[in-house]
Amino acid sequence: MTLEQKIQNDIMVAVTRHGCTVFRSNAGTVQTKFGTVIKLAPKGWPDITGFRHRDGKMILIEVKNETGKLREDQIKFQKFIEDKPVLYGVCRSVEDAIELIESN
Repeated sequence: MTLEQKIQNDIMVAVTRHGCTVFRSNAGTVQTKFGTVIKLAPKGWPDITGFRHRDGKMILIEVKNETGKLREDQIKFQKFIEDKPVLYGVCRSVEDAIELIESN
């Protein structure tokens, strides 16, 4: 089974080569070594965020491995975003991600 981190890294490299700018999105909250709590993206926000150069369309990719399942907060986000004018998808491979950015 492929680690999601490897799939994510491979997807980021591939979509960058296909005319997109993307970055890793961290969600939830973290606490620094000094005790400060930092709020990141909302829970459920996808792993990869970016845009397609040719039209500026926003890209949101949730990365899962072959057997990975969406958490409840990710399902909630998916339901929220699916009818918006963005490129959103759950991708398990580079091929899934390329199909997402090229098919819309």
